[in-house]
Amino acid sequence: MRPFRSIALLVAAVPALAFAQGAAPAQPPGSPGPETTAPASTSPGEPPERSRTQRDAPAVPQAAPETPAAPPASRSGTASDEDAAASDTTAPAPAPAGPTSGIAPADAPVLESPESGEAPRTTDAQQQRLVNGAPLYNPNVNVHIVQKKRFADEGKHELVLYPGVVQVNGKFTNHVGTALHYVYHLQENFALQLGGQYNWYSDESDFNLELIDKVREQAQAASSLLLQWGAHAGVEVTPLYGKFAFFNNSLAQFSLVLSGGAGVGKTRHLIRPKVANEVDGQTYQVPARFGDTGNKFLGEVGGGFRVQFGESYAIRLEVRDLIYTARVDKVDGCNLGDFEALEAARAANQPFDGLSLSGSCKVAKFDGVDPETKKNYREDIILGRDLVAEPSSDVLNNVSFYAGFSMLF
Repeated sequence: MRPFRSIALLVAAVPALAFAQGAAPAQPPGSPGPETTAPASTSPGEPPERSRTQRDAPAVPQAAPETPAAPPASRSGTASDEDAAASDTTAPAPAPAGPTSGIAPADAPVLESPESGEAPRTTDAQQQRLVNGAPLYNPNVNVHIVQKKRFADEGKHELVLYPGVVQVNGKFTNHVGTALHYVYHLQENFALQLGGQYNWYSDESDFNLELIDKVREQAQAASSLLLQWGAHAGVEVTPLYGKFAFFNNSLAQFSLVLSGGAGVGKTRHLIRPKVANEVDGQTYQVPARFGDTGNKFLGEVGGGFRVQFGESYAIRLEVRDLIYTARVDKVDGCNLGDFEALEAARAANQPFDGLSLSGSCKVAKFDGVDPETKKNYREDIILGRDLVAEPSSDVLNNVSFYAGFSMLF
């Protein structure tokens, strides 16, 4: 009789459990199955025998089992009441979320007013949403995209002025000058260029001048050759470009530029540094004396950045290497044989008119007296001969920093 009594008590407790679940706050529905039914809580007044029976009994299925000992009417009534209570307490499944026709989502953008002059490309709120559901025109959403250049370079002319060109690798030489370049952009990333540079300051470095002054030594002539001016032609490529923002609402376009070319440059060499000449008790400051060493082959390679503001103006920051051959075998057009003949005439205090010299030798550079400094130019003959007595050759790299601005048209 004990099993039948336990089953009857369990069936009688099901309506009470359903009523308690209906009075409690609604919980999200669980997955269907026989294991979702929780056993009824045991009240303090129930006997230990009933509590132990409910813990050990298996879960009751939805359909009441056929028990021959129980009356059919009571079992049928109890099962129907249980099914009704279960159907009443089962919460309906939530409808799947999805766009509703004619209803704008909560995060849809607000359309611009006609007075603003700016209208979205579409007025459908669903078409204004991104793939992942992020709304357009929302200040809290960052959209990362890749766009084409704001201003095209193809077919444009560019005139570049570099007011300051400063040598950065001056070991034996120092150069400061100005450069002007013309660039024609054949394509978006390829251009032709013509460039010219004049070094209005070119002198040997302080280190080399100190060697001359203190120990009467200096670097080889080829290693300290100075570049007066240069002209070259070449190409320019732009392999990388981008843009950045400044002052929150302004955009600038930048590009990496690489250039290369070849041309010719005029060189000179220091014959005599700045000295003080004393004549008849009066001291004169004699400036440095440079000798012309001729034109040399010039190569150019470089790279840097161009930052473009608007459609017509840009700033350029570049580093260029001017490579030129350095061989000193003539000074002011005079070779070693010419200097030997000039030195012999100077020692004998003879004029230079009847000497057999090469056609390129500029004799006037080594003859006469400067009226302002009272310096006798014949004293420079021995210095010029020392430069060409041991001909030396080298390839010099004049690496300089170029800062300038350009105009595009």
